[in-house]
Amino acid sequence: MSSEFPQQLPTPLQPSETPQPPEPLQPPELPQPAALPDDVTTVLRPTRDDATTVLRKARVDAPVPHAAPAAELPAAAELDTETVVIRGASPTLAPLCPACGGRIDADGYCQVCGQKAPSRRDHLEGAPSPQVAFVSDRGKVHYRNEDAASVYQDDTRTVLVVCDGVSTSTDSDVAAIAGADRACQYLATAPANTESLSRAVYEANRAVIANADLNASAAAAATISAALIVGRKLWFAHLGDSRIYWVSDSGSQMLTTDDSLAQELIAQGLSREEAEASQGAHAITAWLGPDSEDTDPETGEFDLGDGWVVVCSDGLWNYASSATQLSQVLRESERETALETARAMVVWASEQGGVDNISVALARVTVG
Repeated sequence: MSSEFPQQLPTPLQPSETPQPPEPLQPPELPQPAALPDDVTTVLRPTRDDATTVLRKARVDAPVPHAAPAAELPAAAELDTETVVIRGASPTLAPLCPACGGRIDADGYCQVCGQKAPSRRDHLEGAPSPQVAFVSDRGKVHYRNEDAASVYQDDTRTVLVVCDGVSTSTDSDVAAIAGADRACQYLATAPANTESLSRAVYEANRAVIANADLNASAAAAATISAALIVGRKLWFAHLGDSRIYWVSDSGSQMLTTDDSLAQELIAQGLSREEAEASQGAHAITAWLGPDSEDTDPETGEFDLGDGWVVVCSDGLWNYASSATQLSQVLRESERETALETARAMVVWASEQGGVDNISVALARVTVG
């Protein structure tokens, strides 16, 4: 993520300071969700040691490709209607060099040509059904993927979550994984209301803190945008500058408002184009993490028709910010399945420059 913290916001811990555990947060009183059923779980499982991510039981059971150029992303994996997650989000090095076929040494470099082996985390994707999918890609400029996405679907609900790790913070990639994992896991069984979306952000923040190095001078931080779809209703929550859009033939909308300096400039009267092109525009004013002073998210609900729910990081919307622009990109990228559509949108963003990590989670909604 290209976002940076604004200079006037809370000062990160300095190396000489002794960090104190955060004060316990007081979540809203909500019934605790039931444990996730083993046969439908689609959540990320991070570990701090190697940032390993594993999605359990998805309907796509194909290895995640290495960091191929966006234009060379593979065709959609064949969907299995009986099994269900995506595996292979681990950054384990490939045993063979993709450039020359040589062996990869323990230091991560090819013994023959000397190139560094790509990480499997550079490109992640998954689809619990033909209507729901996510793709998260490193892009062309960043040296690693600090975005994360998690999706869930059963017979009654769909969950989409995107987190974007703040690149100026320590372990931002781990923060994004932890936040997306926990929010998706919570929303898979939580009551369908705005209070649950607030609680999901609270749970995501706890997960980020639990995986953060509190001795770091810039503690782990990430944005979050989460959507819960049940029937014709969408509930959402948001913190930072990842976004949620609704795209349909009857009209498209940006449902979230960025927590950023650019948004503050827009509120002062600048046009969106001027504000987002200004210096420091991507500095965020709210985030997940131990040094965040305000993790109370924006929440809302929206009545759905036929169309697409789009949750994405700024690596995508940087090139198509308005709802009209984003809608055009989706329509030009639309394929038979959500996974193919998400892939095409990521390829498009990469072709525009790919200066940031690119993540998008999609749900095609049909109300009949």
